Amino acid sequence: MSWKEAAEPVLTRLPAVERPTGHVPFKRKLGWTAGVLVLYFFLTNVGIYGLGQGQDIFGQFRTILAGEQGSLMQVGIGPIVTASIVLQLLGGADLLGLDTDENPRDQALYQGLQKLLVIVMTALTALPMVFAGFLQPNPDVAASLGISLSALGWVMFAQIFLGGMLILYMDEVISKWGVGSGIGLFIIAGVSQRLIGGFIAWSGLDAGYVGFFPRWYGILTGQVEMGPVLTQTGLFDLFLGPGELLALITTLFIFGIVVYAESVRVEIPLSHARVKGARGRFPVKLIYASVLPMILVRALQANIQFMGRILNAQWAGMPEWLGDYAGTEQGFAEPTGGLFYYLAPIYSPEDWMWWLGETAAAPWQIMLRVGVDLTFMIVGGGIFAIFWVETTGMGPNATAKQIQRSGMQIPGFRQSPGVTEKVLERYIPQVTVIGGALVGLLAVMANMLGTIGQVTGTGLLLTVSITYKLYEEIAEEQMMEMHPMMRQMFGD
Repeated sequence: MSWKEAAEPVLTRLPAVERPTGHVPFKRKLGWTAGVLVLYFFLTNVGIYGLGQGQDIFGQFRTILAGEQGSLMQVGIGPIVTASIVLQLLGGADLLGLDTDENPRDQALYQGLQKLLVIVMTALTALPMVFAGFLQPNPDVAASLGISLSALGWVMFAQIFLGGMLILYMDEVISKWGVGSGIGLFIIAGVSQRLIGGFIAWSGLDAGYVGFFPRWYGILTGQVEMGPVLTQTGLFDLFLGPGELLALITTLFIFGIVVYAESVRVEIPLSHARVKGARGRFPVKLIYASVLPMILVRALQANIQFMGRILNAQWAGMPEWLGDYAGTEQGFAEPTGGLFYYLAPIYSPEDWMWWLGETAAAPWQIMLRVGVDLTFMIVGGGIFAIFWVETTGMGPNATAKQIQRSGMQIPGFRQSPGVTEKVLERYIPQVTVIGGALVGLLAVMANMLGTIGQVTGTGLLLTVSITYKLYEEIAEEQMMEMHPMMRQMFGD
């Protein structure tokens, strides 16, 4: 008996959102998407009952992994992304033996296996959060309920696990009944909230960090002190200090470069085999695999840092070469030396501009860390982009079959999936790797220069690209509503 036969009774019986049997009107899709988004924001404001003190174990990765510290959305999309990484690695090595392109049975097994892995990863993520000391139960709540702190910890674990399951099924609702994907929508929601706050947040000019525009109002009215513009201190205040001009320039640059990169493409001409004069083009975009593989790369880094913080909390004698940790103002431990320091991404200009005096690391250590981060993102971006294209039906083989089913062909070539695949192989693999590496480079550069609202460069990059894709999908949905015959071309 193969593993598929043994696992099929379990994987095919996991609770799932029913797929629509026919066409879902565009207005209904928007309704489901808006409803899930409102529910997501509501759940991010529902605190974990019994929580005392806590630190965000995801730290700077929170903008990418979504969710909210101390709420039911504590784990965010981390378990979903981690499960996707495991499945993509297993599928890339062809260890699963599943044909997700043609075999409906294998497709159902793959989806069930992914859901089972998400459930397991949610439990494995929530357990150390509660029982490794990152989220501490409130003794007063335990005393009022008449239970021990350990029992209250299990109550907190159940709430976090429930929140992880809600994210899983909300993502499934949007994927089947809404527009786009739940993962992308949750990232947009979290980053946009921080970005808008970074521009317009107003808490009083003497209350610490405020938004970009209120701060400049204070600068122009003389309520926020800045050094003379032509001095070194003045330039620092203007670009890296209260003025935040470097963060503004980086934010606008990322917006512009992503929109431009989305429009750069290689267009392969197509013609209909039977309808004379019917022509079209298949676009192979520069960012062909989108920026979603970046979520996988950053999630892999987040899991590495997650493991480092767990080891630091539980292993009193952890050697310094492995990791040397120090607390931060945000309440979570950050590596200041050792292996986990070099594997940690660059988060802001203060992490690598040693002449500012914000970091105690030596210049050679900082440059080594920057080099490791660049290598990790560029190489990882290319590799995960290839995995993403192959596992989501965007590879040359799957695309050639899709073109064949639509009745189109490449002019000058026989109408054969094999011939079309060979033509597509000249473009798709190369563009996929180049696009993945480019996105990785942009993400590191944006992190190094900083962004408005401290959303991290990767978070901003993901938000702009996902929003652009969402706009294209909405336009496609509107076109299919106006011209129902177009559904056959895009797939009903």
